[in-house]
Order: sequence, then structure tokens, then C-alpha cells
Amino acid sequence: MDYPKVDFLYLNEEDMIEAGVKDMQGCVDAMEDMFRLLKVGDFRMGGANGNSHGCMVMFPESSPFPEMPVDGPDRRFMAMPAYLGGKFDMAGMKWYGSNAENREKGLPRSILTLVLNDKDTGAPLAFMSANILSAYRTGAVPGVGFKYFADENAKTVGIVGPGVMSKTALAAALAVRPSIREVKVKGRGAGSLQKFIDYVHEEYPGVKAYAVDTIEDAVRGSDIVSVSTSSPTGDPEQYPYIDESWIKPGAVIETTAALRFDDDFIINRARTVTDNIKLYEAWEEEMKPDAYNTIPIPAVRVMDLIAEGKMSLSQIDDLGDVIMGKTPVHRKKDEVVIYSVGGMPVEDIAWGTVVYRNALEKGVGTTLNLWDAPQMV
Repeated sequence: MDYPKVDFLYLNEEDMIEAGVKDMQGCVDAMEDMFRLLKVGDFRMGGANGNSHGCMVMFPESSPFPEMPVDGPDRRFMAMPAYLGGKFDMAGMKWYGSNAENREKGLPRSILTLVLNDKDTGAPLAFMSANILSAYRTGAVPGVGFKYFADENAKTVGIVGPGVMSKTALAAALAVRPSIREVKVKGRGAGSLQKFIDYVHEEYPGVKAYAVDTIEDAVRGSDIVSVSTSSPTGDPEQYPYIDESWIKPGAVIETTAALRFDDDFIINRARTVTDNIKLYEAWEEEMKPDAYNTIPIPAVRVMDLIAEGKMSLSQIDDLGDVIMGKTPVHRKKDEVVIYSVGGMPVEDIAWGTVVYRNALEKGVGTTLNLWDAPQMV
């Protein structure tokens, strides 16, 4: 960049697609590289602990100000800043607003953008549409877990919640386990179920997809189970539930959303794996007590159980330690792995950086000018 002039690249959604944002195998590879950097400490996220998911603005249940939004399903704004080193060497922030009522307007529940910044000056390098980017990195993170923990000849996937996140989690599963031939789908509405099934048949002609009536049906016999449902928080008894007896020996159960198991199973027989244990420690610190009431991911329940003295930190494995060879891929035969995916801004920075550099190489996007020379120095 020729300072003090500052130009940056604007990438709309079509530009992002042209620049390769839908390359799932490439995204899985980028996430695996990101996990390695997490384990050596070459990153920073928000908060004093450097591991915060982000800073969230939530709204009150009622307000004396008529123009102020009030609380509702997924109604919030959130900033997720991070720096990621290594070959990425990039700073930036994902920003989003979310409201479940967006669907009535034909909009996604969350509308996301990503800014990449020069790590030294803070000058913007890119401003990009990030809905597809975020969906793919969210699916690729489970994909890294499937690569390490799932049966090498996995045939059957159970999907709970046939939404966008399940589409990308399935894409990642197929990228790392091309042996998959069957997809069972549990959803709430016939329309969304059929839309998901049609999508699978169109995208993966050799894979059979069909609807099932219950979560139990989706789980039984599945080598991989992926859960991504919208669920009210506050009362864990209302979270989607999986009974131990339903689970196939050796299965991997991955969730980016609310999910509940019996504590006895979690404490004594399941293997808990996290995408970044420090993220869950940060949540426990920020949301205590009973963080699981607010962040409904199984590993958060484990952190609560540790706080209650019922489990120890040694009962949690971090995916990065497995990737780095510090922890065995499998601790025992036919173990059931419960893999919690919390989501981190370093993931957005990793994949956003790859796509941005692809766009530069391909000449994709629109160059915008911040200033030729700043008027206030």
C-alpha cells in the first residue's frame, strides 16, 4: 500500500464465490492450520484473556424508549475481533446483527461482514460479505474433527436441524469421508426438510437422504451426528436431548448449538473434545455461574461440572492437541466423541485471508478509496 493513500478491496457475495469461498476442502485445510497456530499461541482474540468469542450487544425484555429494540430470538449485535499469525498474519473483525424475524423479510437470520486490517497501521485491506464465509468456516471446523475422529469408512450421517450450518457441516463430512452414502435428517417443518433433502440429492448424487421423525432416529446407526438447531436458552431441560443408548459405538457427535446429554454419561463414559478449551474457560469466567444456561453447548456444561467439582479439566481434550500429536486420536476402542464447536473469530480471519488473497490474484472485487491523504493527522 502506498501510504498515506489508503485503498481497500470490497467483495460482495458474488465476488466471494468467484474468489473460492465455497472451496470446502480448502477451508478444512485452513481451519487445521488455524488450530495449529492456536496451540502455539500465535493468535489473539478479544478480552483480557485473549480468547473471548466477542463482544455482544443484547437488548432488554422491555424498554421505556420506543425506538430501542427489545429482546427476541437471536436479536443481538456482535463484534468478533482477532489477529491470526503464521502464514495468515492478519488482523480483522467479523461484525453481525441477528434477528430471527429476518426470515419474514427474506433475509438470513444473521447478516455478517468481515473487515481485514493491516496488522501494523490498522488500515482496512478488505471489506467483504461474510455470510457464506462464516457458514463455510463453521462447517469446516466440524470437518477437521470428523477427519480425526470419525470412522475411516463412515457411511451414515445423522443431521438434526436442516439449516445452512448443517449443509456446510455435511459438505465438510463428505470432503473428509467420501465413503458417506446415507444422510438421515430430523427437522421441524416439512418444507425445510424437503428443501434440505433436495439439496443433498442435487449436490451429492451418490448420497441417499431422507427425513426421520425423531432425534433418536437420526442418531441410531449414524457414524457422524451433526446438530445445529435454534433453541431458546435459559432452561437446559428444553435443549435437544440425546440418550446414550441411541449412540452407535465409535460415533462422533458434533454440535454448534444447544444439545443435552445425561451428566452421568458426560462424566463417566463420553469423551469431550473442544475446538479451543480456552474459549470455554473464557465463557465460564464471563457467564458464571451456570454458563450452560446461556451458552448451551455440551462442553460448557462440562465446564460447569468442573466448577461444581464433579469433573476435572483433564477430562476434556482439545482438538489442537490431537492435531499436534500431544493427545492420542483415540483413547479407547469404540469411544463416543462429543465435539463442541463454539466458533471463533480467528476462523473468519483464516478463511477470509485466503479468499482475499485469491481475489487479489484473480482481480476480483472493487477497489474503494478511504482517502488519498488524511485530513486529520
